[in-house]
Amino acid sequence: MTTLARGTDTLTRDALTVLQPGFTGTTAPDWLLRRLGEGLASVGLFGRNIASPGQLAELTAQLRAERDDVLVAIDEEGGDVTRLEVRTGSSFPGNHALGAVDDVELTREVANELGRRLASCGVNLNWAPSADVNSDPRNPVIGVRSFGADTGLAARHTAAYVTGLQAAGVAACTKHFPGHGDTAVDSHHALPRIDVPADVLADRELAPFRAAIAAGSRAVMSAHILVPALDPDRPATLSRRILTGLLRGELGYDGLIVTDGMEMRAIAGTYGIERGSVLAVAAGADAICVGGGLADDATVRRLRDALVAAVRAGELPEERLAEAADRVRALARWTSTAGHAPEEIPGSEIGLHAARRALAVTVAPGLGSPETFKPLTEPPYVAALTPVASIAVGDETPWGIAAELVHLLPGTVTGTFSAGDGKESDPGAGESAGRAALQAAGPRRIVAVVRDEHRHPWMASALDTLLAARPDTIVVEMGVPQAAPRGALHIATHGAARVCGRAAAEVIAGL
Repeated sequence: MTTLARGTDTLTRDALTVLQPGFTGTTAPDWLLRRLGEGLASVGLFGRNIASPGQLAELTAQLRAERDDVLVAIDEEGGDVTRLEVRTGSSFPGNHALGAVDDVELTREVANELGRRLASCGVNLNWAPSADVNSDPRNPVIGVRSFGADTGLAARHTAAYVTGLQAAGVAACTKHFPGHGDTAVDSHHALPRIDVPADVLADRELAPFRAAIAAGSRAVMSAHILVPALDPDRPATLSRRILTGLLRGELGYDGLIVTDGMEMRAIAGTYGIERGSVLAVAAGADAICVGGGLADDATVRRLRDALVAAVRAGELPEERLAEAADRVRALARWTSTAGHAPEEIPGSEIGLHAARRALAVTVAPGLGSPETFKPLTEPPYVAALTPVASIAVGDETPWGIAAELVHLLPGTVTGTFSAGDGKESDPGAGESAGRAALQAAGPRRIVAVVRDEHRHPWMASALDTLLAARPDTIVVEMGVPQAAPRGALHIATHGAARVCGRAAAEVIAGL
């Protein structure tokens, strides 16, 4: 084990141990290495830290040269939320596609392969899977990150994912407890509120977490949501009733409890990250995730000092902080003995196989069946109707099918269309986007790519305009397919990962 720096007292070490900070750059900065020597036990990685698998392996080796038992965490769900492949799009289709297939063995295999890739790069804690039941179709932040709206389906696939991931030696962190699916607000921006009775929560939201706990999930991540039936005063991350009373007591969970990012507005905007972190540990959280937007030594120092000051002021019991730090160290010990994937992993197409199985193809009435659809032989015009991306996904990750169609049908042309600032709910903006796409397409066959058409009035209006003028338009829905299928051919991919685009492009091109 790493020898800690002299002069770092037990209280300060424990305060550092419960933090999971991020940083900028593709190599570890000096301040981070110094904090690891002083007691910091976890580091969070994001897309900004990763250029390639080889570089990531070098980075994690650099961290372990300073502290051999460091927890290296990442937000790698596959599908829309990818950090390993943030610049290209994921090789794995994501939860909603896996739920659409509903083959738990396939889900386990996908999670295991993803875990093997993470382990080969030195990552040993994954902030996944999302166990949220996506019961509100307006949900702006979960959507295709969920296995689906059915509780039983979400539960069995959450358990399979946990099992597959941890078999590769990577700890699962099941999220977002007690469930972020029944909300139309993104906790990155504000505090969501879920107003349903406790019995509904028990039967619907909590079932996947029970399954995850039974499967041995090593970590659970809390949600920044207010659930009045459980605690009318504080969001789950800061609620002793929810983290200690419900998760620890009623559900019997004894693993690591990690907070969602404390810099998210649902917490930072009301409590501030220092006060929020103290309240979270006091409520029962063991690890404070911070660094998606705040990633510097000043933030780590502020949070460390806030925790130490709260103990000395009698606001946070010292034994609670020590217990939290012990759970972090216990997880680090598990990862060091759980086994790791080999450095070189044979190529696997399990992700593409899953994406192909997840497709739902509908041919317009009177035009036959999917089997009789005549694939395109000439390069089309791809009109990508693009909504504002959620912070969880990020703007930097490419999505769609244009790149894949260019590969299969050289000469394919693409254009991107949006509603414009502040006009997401304006059908008139959609009419303008539709007319612009028609003009840009000229005589080419149009492939319209949408994402959650049901949540975006402008997008539905743009499709109306396109289909009125060009009924032979092919529609590819890469979000949750709530809107009725339309177009000469409608392909629901159940996700926007690169492999989902590839699978849809293969259908269009007749492969």
